[in-house]
Amino acid sequence: MNSGFAHAASISAIYTALIFLIAWYAHQRKAAGRSIISNPIIYSLSIAVYCTSWTFYGSVGKAATTGIDFIIIYLGPSLTAFTWLFLLQRIVRISKENNITSIADFISLRYGKSPWLGALVTLIAIRGVMPYIALQIKAVSTTFYLVSGIRTSSITFGGPGTETNVSAGLVLALILAVFSIIFGARRLVSSERHEGLMAAVAFESLVKLVSLPGVCIFLPHRLFHPIPA
Repeated sequence: MNSGFAHAASISAIYTALIFLIAWYAHQRKAAGRSIISNPIIYSLSIAVYCTSWTFYGSVGKAATTGIDFIIIYLGPSLTAFTWLFLLQRIVRISKENNITSIADFISLRYGKSPWLGALVTLIAIRGVMPYIALQIKAVSTTFYLVSGIRTSSITFGGPGTETNVSAGLVLALILAVFSIIFGARRLVSSERHEGLMAAVAFESLVKLVSLPGVCIFLPHRLFHPIPA
């Protein structure tokens, strides 16, 4: 195990523990009746999750190769945000009245609570979101490989003869699944806010909003003013 891997693994473990701690703290504050997310700043950061890890690869790479065409990806969601003043209120009201927790339930409700329609919408949603989730996992695992210096697509644990190869993407997926179950999917009640999950997403959005400008400032400086050997 090289030093690069040890450093990358340590940073990843500390960051993951910090995310869990923030979510747990927000959950405890909610239980005590002193929510930390009941303000517009935290709410805004919690929906900034649209700026995902793939942004560092996909959007930046597309901007570098195609120019201003990359802005189309963000134009749709930005224009949709203006409809939230009247559209989102109505969606939230209908969801709370009928205890709706998914887009499949919402659409099937509008057509007589058809279970077949709900199943169809679920399949379409899964088919549509799986490639995008795969891109996020690929972005994070690729970054881990770059930072750690590992040149293979898997992490090796154990000694000679007892080696076990585990994909960093698989480890990440398991961590995300456990996190979502603990702080999001344990109770499916439309009137309940998953404050731990929202706080964690808000913190991650803040990290990304600080990191991306930092990278934009750092890289040109290194490219045009390289450190002397």
